[in-house]
Amino acid sequence: MNSYLTSIIKQFEYYKSLGDNTIELLSFDDLQKEFAKDSNSISIIVKHIVGNMLSRWTNFLTEDGEKIWRHRDAEFKNTYTSKEALIENWNTGWECLFSNLNALTEIHLEQIIYIRNQGHTVTEAINRQLAHYSYHVGQIVFLGKLIQGENWKSLSIPKGNSTKYNNEKFSKEKGRRHFTDDFLSDSK
Repeated sequence: MNSYLTSIIKQFEYYKSLGDNTIELLSFDDLQKEFAKDSNSISIIVKHIVGNMLSRWTNFLTEDGEKIWRHRDAEFKNTYTSKEALIENWNTGWECLFSNLNALTEIHLEQIIYIRNQGHTVTEAINRQLAHYSYHVGQIVFLGKLIQGENWKSLSIPKGNSTKYNNEKFSKEKGRRHFTDDFLSDSK
């Protein structure tokens, strides 16, 4: 189970890095861009992810994940006034997640916690949040790619480079590694 916790932390780090790298490539105006009426800009998606993170991960083991102080509908109103404010808020959400996740041990994984009065094991709640954040980070990356067009810098294996990438992987000795290690080291 310790390998689960190590792996899940790397997964969250990977998705944070995808968001970080996308946000870095874009201007504040780009982050505000909505492609259709009632669609969400990257800024709004960030605000929603942060609201969810703060609600779910604050007092993770002892309080319902849907806090009474959370105003989810307000998360879909754009209130950021600068890219710096957006990044600061984004990092606050991730810090809340990582500080709570890093405090967990395998003893916690079968403990029951609640989200809107629905019981989850800690493992189930973590998996739920990973799926939720990866869904939204995927939206952020896709919107970033649409905005950047041909100027987009691939955040994974660039189109047309699969053979080269695979040849590199198969040229190394077999060994236990996490798939995110290459991507995370490239982004630092």
